[in-house]
Amino acid sequence: MKRTILTLVLTAACISAQAQISELVRQGNATQLMHGGKPFIILGGELANSSASSGAYMDSRDTWKYLAESGVNTVLAPVYWELIEPEEGRYDFSTVDYLLKSARANGQKLILLWFGSWKNSMSCYAPSWVKRGFNSEFELAANSDGSTPEIMSAFSERNVRADAKAFASLMKYIRKADGSEGTVIMVQVENEIGMLGDARDHSKLAQNAYNSPVPYDMMYMLTSGKANEHINDVWKAAGKATTGSWKDVFGSSLEADEIFMAYWYARYTERVAAAGKAEYDIPMFVNTALNSRGRKAGEYPSAGPLAHLMPIWKTVAPSIDLICPDIYDKGFASWISKYATADNQLFIPEVRQEPENGARVFYALGHHAAIGFSPFSIDNMPQEKDYPLKKAYELLTPALDLIAEKQAAGKIYGMLADVTKKETVLTINGIDFKCRHDLTLGWNPEAEDPDKWGETAVMIVDMGNDMYLFMGTGVVTTMSPADGKGRVGIERIDEISFDDYGKMQKIRRLNGDENHQGRHIRIPFGEYGAQLLKVYRY
Repeated sequence: MKRTILTLVLTAACISAQAQISELVRQGNATQLMHGGKPFIILGGELANSSASSGAYMDSRDTWKYLAESGVNTVLAPVYWELIEPEEGRYDFSTVDYLLKSARANGQKLILLWFGSWKNSMSCYAPSWVKRGFNSEFELAANSDGSTPEIMSAFSERNVRADAKAFASLMKYIRKADGSEGTVIMVQVENEIGMLGDARDHSKLAQNAYNSPVPYDMMYMLTSGKANEHINDVWKAAGKATTGSWKDVFGSSLEADEIFMAYWYARYTERVAAAGKAEYDIPMFVNTALNSRGRKAGEYPSAGPLAHLMPIWKTVAPSIDLICPDIYDKGFASWISKYATADNQLFIPEVRQEPENGARVFYALGHHAAIGFSPFSIDNMPQEKDYPLKKAYELLTPALDLIAEKQAAGKIYGMLADVTKKETVLTINGIDFKCRHDLTLGWNPEAEDPDKWGETAVMIVDMGNDMYLFMGTGVVTTMSPADGKGRVGIERIDEISFDDYGKMQKIRRLNGDENHQGRHIRIPFGEYGAQLLKVYRY
């Protein structure tokens, strides 16, 4: 009997520990991050690059308390190769211990960012014992003019083995220190990988690979129809050869060089990620610096996990679960659409720290069923209580279970507006919801100044029975039948909040001036709110 009881206790403990390990699971219409047996939506923030290098620095600024009070449920924090392996084979995980302890104390989750071989293309976070061996024991990439930027070559066996060993040691440590707690829910492998100066590496090792036959997995991707239009166009222009060297198959162009390099960057990253997953199998992702502003390959971090190269990364790096965009340019909606695909659920690990993020998070969660959202340098976010992101996170936090449920059911929608795109029509259950930037009403004096038209957004949740939950900021919406027959009217609008258990609580009935005498539902510009609409049809 005692043995049976002990077996049951141990089994229950194992099941409980297993439940804390996060995983990505397809749930209906969305892939969701599951943790503790339920979907987890990340309201995140990424620390500035150097903040996590010192617990004393973080504590001196009350960073953890500040982030918790700002509604951040997940902190994205770098882990630096140079600090965890100061000498080859000797590891120091004190910075990781600090992150685990602090996150737990503040009720937050962690996403660790492995700053290993590459950070924004460069190898600045490699340990000193690696740097001292550059161009001897550890190979650097080379530009076509023979210069060697401080970028570790993706073709060096010594490079990848050292990185993979360190990363595996990190993941093994996390499993032992956190496997039963589940504080760490995802890990980013490297940071904004890419070649600079040239579209590809011209080192001796790279040239040998370039002159060798294109590997089978790459050729299979081409011939089986798994490539995208960009890759196919480069292949087609070169004659669509199915054997031969990289030049034979893809020709000589910047685009061809970038395709070659993407394969080898993905192959290197796969070896690092696979070594880590062998120790602790939790979701892993890569992030990418965008090829924006008309730059050519070599002028931006080329060959990284960019949208036009995504099929290569998906083929060559199966241990990478998500490919994620870092947004620092205008055109937020356009950029994220490139990374929200059938085989790649959207997660935004970095977006420029600016007030518009308070609107963008509603759009990302609603329109793309995003796993999460995370502005960069979150520890330097403005302190004011009414800063937009804080207001947005405060509104969203108690509603996350409902949002996750509706994401899986495909009953959640979103729109984003600015001065260049002032309205969007969302058709839901035969109703056209015409959503417009609130300043289109002209009531606000700021409407006269185009520079004051900040981004606004609304998330619409189909609650069933002709009821719709609106959450967001600065959007006015009118309704009409999608087929043009009959009319749709407002039966009632209630301003609501959510209690700590996610249950909706009525604040007040909105009518008269608040809904323009029954003409629209509106969350004013500069305000953040939730309203429950009931419509009738006649």
